[in-house]
Amino acid sequence: MKLLGLETSCDETAAAVVRDGREVLSNIVASQIDIHKEYGGVVPEVAARSHIEVVLPVIHEALEKASCTWDDIDGIAVTAGPGLLGSLLIGTLTARTIALTRHKPLYAVNHVVAHTFANALIPEMAGFEPNIFPLLSLSASGKHSELLLFDSPLNYRLLGRTRDDAAGEAFDKVARMLGLEYPGGPKISKLAPLGNEQAFQLPKANLGGSYDFSFSGLKTATLRALQTAIGGDFRTLSTELPHRLTDQQKADMAASFQRTVCETLTGQLLRAHQEYQPKSVVIAGGVSANQRLRQEVSRQLPVAMHYAPIEYCTDNGAMIAALGYHLALAQASINPLELKADPSLSF
Repeated sequence: MKLLGLETSCDETAAAVVRDGREVLSNIVASQIDIHKEYGGVVPEVAARSHIEVVLPVIHEALEKASCTWDDIDGIAVTAGPGLLGSLLIGTLTARTIALTRHKPLYAVNHVVAHTFANALIPEMAGFEPNIFPLLSLSASGKHSELLLFDSPLNYRLLGRTRDDAAGEAFDKVARMLGLEYPGGPKISKLAPLGNEQAFQLPKANLGGSYDFSFSGLKTATLRALQTAIGGDFRTLSTELPHRLTDQQKADMAASFQRTVCETLTGQLLRAHQEYQPKSVVIAGGVSANQRLRQEVSRQLPVAMHYAPIEYCTDNGAMIAALGYHLALAQASINPLELKADPSLSF
């Protein structure tokens, strides 16, 4: 079974052709990073316009690279939410139109859940065969940080989620304090090896026995630590920091902040593993590309870990098609006329 996966939840226009939920025949991504870099973050209206311009060329390129025509495609999987409304509308309207005109079944995919299915594309996870379940997943990205427990591909429950800033969002905001370009995660990861990760002792949120995450307090503590480092106080503007911090102070904070986030994420993952004893554990989402996080997870988790390639960690169409495959097996298609973009789509 060959599915076309279409992803437009934020600032990447992505399409992929995946066979049987595990074999990637093509995976095309048109990134908008250069467009939004000058603004220091994603501008929703600009993102939507960019999707309009490139969505059809991206789909055509995905089909061409996979050596497929529309006759070879057995269905279309598309991100229905959560995400930016304007961006989601471009993807869902495109998918609806293709499904109607090409007479293809349509599958509505939850973007956050789909991140976990990026791991189904690596050989060690064998397309999420039944013998790997229960599966525990940590999914962390720019807008979401969740712990999910899967009993099967379509049967899962939410154990914990972010109460405020997501991990990736905190990376972006701290990167801005350090004068680093958007997106902040990769920039902090590149700078961190030059610093001392014990230079700043930053707090970790204490949420009792909950599996939720909170990074808002960490972000504020980072700001206060940087203000103090330059001899200022709480009145010192964050915009002054990049010009007054030394290169070493910036590197030390990048390393210390990254360590704190990675230890926080891994700590919750380890607690969930100890309680639920799953057969498999994966990490997913853009933050899962962070090598320091991968090292921490491999160090603390008493299981053999396998990690998805970087191109499957960030937003992509292949993960959408991988989840869509299981929806197809369950015959869970949706009437194209009833599909709606839902920026707040829940679990």
